[in-house]
Amino acid sequence: MSLISVTNLTFAYDGSYDNLFENISFQIDTDWKLGFTGRNGRGKTTFLNLLLGKYEYSGTISAKVSFEYFPFHVENKEHNTMDVIGDIYPDYLHWELMRELSLLKVSEDVLYRPFASLSNGEQTKVLLAALFLKENSFLLIDEPTNHLDMDARKLVSQYLNTKSGFILISHDRSFLDRCVDHILSINKTDIEIQKGNFSDWWENKRRQDQFELGENEKLKKDIKRLSEASKRTSHWSDEVEKTKNGTTNSGSKVDKGYIGHKAAKMMKRSKSMEHRQQASIEEKSKLLKNIESSESLKITQLAYHKNQLAELDHVSIYYGEKRVCTDLSFTIEQGERIALSGANGSGKSSIIKLICGEDIAYTGTFRKGSQLKISYVSQDTSHLHGNLTDYARSSGIDESLFKSILRKLDFSRVQFDKDISAYSGGQKKKVLLAKSLCEKVHLHIWDEPLNFIDVISRMQIEELLIEHSPTLLFVEHDSEFCKNIATKVIEL
Repeated sequence: MSLISVTNLTFAYDGSYDNLFENISFQIDTDWKLGFTGRNGRGKTTFLNLLLGKYEYSGTISAKVSFEYFPFHVENKEHNTMDVIGDIYPDYLHWELMRELSLLKVSEDVLYRPFASLSNGEQTKVLLAALFLKENSFLLIDEPTNHLDMDARKLVSQYLNTKSGFILISHDRSFLDRCVDHILSINKTDIEIQKGNFSDWWENKRRQDQFELGENEKLKKDIKRLSEASKRTSHWSDEVEKTKNGTTNSGSKVDKGYIGHKAAKMMKRSKSMEHRQQASIEEKSKLLKNIESSESLKITQLAYHKNQLAELDHVSIYYGEKRVCTDLSFTIEQGERIALSGANGSGKSSIIKLICGEDIAYTGTFRKGSQLKISYVSQDTSHLHGNLTDYARSSGIDESLFKSILRKLDFSRVQFDKDISAYSGGQKKKVLLAKSLCEKVHLHIWDEPLNFIDVISRMQIEELLIEHSPTLLFVEHDSEFCKNIATKVIEL
């Protein structure tokens, strides 16, 4: 066991007026399985990069271990997987690699295939196996779940639970619960560490928030009382000061020397009271520092003239000679929230493309309602660039509503002035979701909408879908989200 000590860490990006971290101090035990959570844009990946020494900062970070970052950058994806692992860790032992791959249920034959030919899930597992070959390193694991289906997430979480000595960034609640024993959270004003898994941390946070909100009601009354007292004190000293050059109520002349001395004394006393009252107001105003804003979102979906929006009857989909899904039958009816479930490569995205009107080869019968309007959120965010105003106009959506939704999803006003291409992965996904929520349609189709999106925003989206019951077809590997949202599951 050794400690990683962070002391008075302060950091801001070049050109930024605001510090991302300010005088942050805490310690990490290198034996911990540490889950790392916080809203998008709070600096989770930045903190990992600070540990890796990539940026200059003030304060100190001291550690007796080296750090390794996941995911590794793979320069030559056309090389065989074995050579890719050799580039990452030249001194690995083959039997140790086979042990790790066996734990992750990856067959040996992938080593002799080009890395690029592996599925996203296989690539993730191979790189995780290479990561855990590195002994005497503290591992920084940045969102490994984004390309993993539900079964793979369960397997990888069980694998990580057998390990120790890592920080894991993930927004999948079930995944974190299965493989961490501490939580490091970036809050609005500080960073804190708690023992336990994500559910333990969330329950503690919920209790703390409720306590602070209850305290806040008392404090509002105290602040109002202090503010009124401060105004009275200020008014009182002003009235005394006026008498220096005036007369008394009886009309007689005042003793200016006596009154001046008395006024100065009372003025000093009243100013002292004002300062104390103001300091007390400021202190009490700080108490809600870590309550996260998670206002409810809204969605207004168009009603369709028929209950049934689409139907697939014994549909099989093909890419060239390859059949990606077989003999699939289901309907989409108004008010249903349908989860498409299945392993990566089982045809989920192909079904979505067919329903959205893309030219997909298929057999069987597919019917879609005439004049059916669909809002589609894709997995891909690489096309996003420019400012939010131009994006809203080009998308034909209401700019003020669009930005209001982003504000509720924890966008600061500073973000509105930045180019979208500079946003984090989670912020880009929120742009696509906010656009979709603004579109007046009959059906929403979301393909892995929660990749990179923080936990609190996920819960906001869950509340939205439960409250407004829009018609939704979605693919999502977050098991907690699917359990809470889906009214029907189509297994592929």
